[in-house]
Amino acid sequence: MEQLKKKLTQIDRKGYKSYKQIQGMYTHPLFKLHIDYVQGDPFASPSKIRLVINHHKRSIDTAWLETEERRTAVEDTFARVIDQAISHNKMSIKGSGKSGLIAFDGPGQEILKRSAVSLQEHTITVCLSVGLPAQGRSINGKEAIKLFSEVLPNLLKESVFKVENEQIEKAIILADQQSHILKVMKENKWVSFVANGSILPRKSGVSNLPQHQAVPFQSPKENEVEIDLPHGKTIKGMATQQGVTLITGGGYHGKSTLLQAIERGVYRHTAGDGREFVLTNPTAVKIRAEDGRKISSVDISPFISNLPHGKDTNNFSTDDASGSTSQAANVMEAIEVGSNTLLIDEDTSATNFMIRDIRMQKLVAKNKEPITPFIHRIRQLVDDLGVSVILVTGGSGDYFSVADNVILMEEYIPRQVTNEAKKIINENPIENEEVPSNEFGRSTRRKLLQSSFPKEGDRKFKIQAKGQYQIMLGKTPILFSNTEQLIDSSQTRMIAEIIQYLYRSTIMENRSFTDILDFIEVEMNKDLDQLTLNKGKHPGDLAKPRRYEIAAVLNRMRNGKFVLNHI
Repeated sequence: MEQLKKKLTQIDRKGYKSYKQIQGMYTHPLFKLHIDYVQGDPFASPSKIRLVINHHKRSIDTAWLETEERRTAVEDTFARVIDQAISHNKMSIKGSGKSGLIAFDGPGQEILKRSAVSLQEHTITVCLSVGLPAQGRSINGKEAIKLFSEVLPNLLKESVFKVENEQIEKAIILADQQSHILKVMKENKWVSFVANGSILPRKSGVSNLPQHQAVPFQSPKENEVEIDLPHGKTIKGMATQQGVTLITGGGYHGKSTLLQAIERGVYRHTAGDGREFVLTNPTAVKIRAEDGRKISSVDISPFISNLPHGKDTNNFSTDDASGSTSQAANVMEAIEVGSNTLLIDEDTSATNFMIRDIRMQKLVAKNKEPITPFIHRIRQLVDDLGVSVILVTGGSGDYFSVADNVILMEEYIPRQVTNEAKKIINENPIENEEVPSNEFGRSTRRKLLQSSFPKEGDRKFKIQAKGQYQIMLGKTPILFSNTEQLIDSSQTRMIAEIIQYLYRSTIMENRSFTDILDFIEVEMNKDLDQLTLNKGKHPGDLAKPRRYEIAAVLNRMRNGKFVLNHI
């Protein structure tokens, strides 16, 4: 650090680009400072640094690393404390532009594997972005010395060195309990679990915090189960069995709120969120209609066939999908990449994809209607493919005839009404056209072609995340705002890094699309920087996405080219 101070003194008042001279590693009594990237301008993106704390300075319990879930929980705990310390920092740095800025990729309500904090057997690594101090467009060396020798050490003292092991232990206990619930769910073939007392409503449409004075969740007795958790806790809640589950009820009674909690249950939540013990089959995918999306070589024939002008639906492509074709493709793409639980809300579905009543069947001749509604295929999904469906419906009682479980929401309280629903169907039988096939259809595997990207060497072609729901491929955007289970812009940055990796590598040549996703998952589980250009340095502000959201983004590339193989 004395060398760093000396360098900063020497370049004080020089042109801002002279900061490049300080890149490298420096030793502080509490940590090692790695300056990996230096910004070229006081108004440019901040510089990237890593603070590496040795276990001799801050002890690391081996129990923290026993499982990947524990490791992630401990990293998340440190990240929350660091984020809070930065927000409470009162030591100011003077200067122009982004001088003195300290940015950190802090977590939200979900617990995600992030690059912001990395825990190893002997080290804790903290990744920060900092604005190097400037006076106009000249270096402000004195303020830079203050930043590195006072502000950053104080930040660590107020966070990493201050957090109590008891706080970390609580996070580990929660992680163990969440893991146990998922284990019990798998053993009992449950696709979701919602604990009694959970707070499901969120504070607002733009806040993921729990809503104050919300009605706590209480399971119907018929669906209630009890689980003995590790660390001496017993919990009760609603278990949803595999099969077809309907969530119904009047408007504003909590149907969509329950489904939204279930769809977010594929992620673990932090203590105090209200959904700590709302857990869902990790393969669950939210399905919706998506007018205008790109589709490339997807077999949508189980739902749509005999299109006008002989358009092939066994190998369907379009640059501008309709509501029904997009929803059909979303179902088939989710199944292709391994989802065995589909989550659907009729409010975001194409009506003609979901159902066609008897009156419409009589008006529109069968040979003139290319769509086989979802209601006619849903039992085949369950019985032939083992794919479960949780469906929110408030407008169509026809689905009572195919449901295994019907939950009625009344003022945010669920009630088990399966027998009542079946009785209604028996008293009011539904006239429906016959399903055209007794089988759902063949499984398919596609291949993503390297020609989806321009040839390497095109200097104008850059891949960059722009917020949470857009990635730029050169000048062409990939838009995926309807990918509802992509919850963090850091996940989007990771997907941009993955696309960059696919662009510059040859792994797509001899692998199917699903094989590529398998490979990506293995690499991300090793470390998030495995797929980045900054391996061994500050990897950027990244968080681990699921394979299903990675696939969703790749499927929406406007220049994406897939070829289809039936199995």
